[in-house]
Amino acid sequence: MGVDSHNIDDTSGRTRPVHSTLLGAGVLIVEHMRGLDELPDGPFRFFAAPPKVKGFGTFPVRAFAAVDEG
Repeated sequence: MGVDSHNIDDTSGRTRPVHSTLLGAGVLIVEHMRGLDELPDGPFRFFAAPPKVKGFGTFPVRAFAAVDEG
């Protein structure tokens, strides 16, 4: 799930129901994205390449889309 906001959940409280639901279903979350409106309706492939880290709950990734030609 990719979003162009700083958090997929409401940050005014301490709960994170959307994070819990998506991550519990095996869906990864990528936040702070930009330029999503520039992507075509399809087809494209999305990549999020994280650095090798341990013990972090959040970390930066190199996120990009490869637009399929033709």
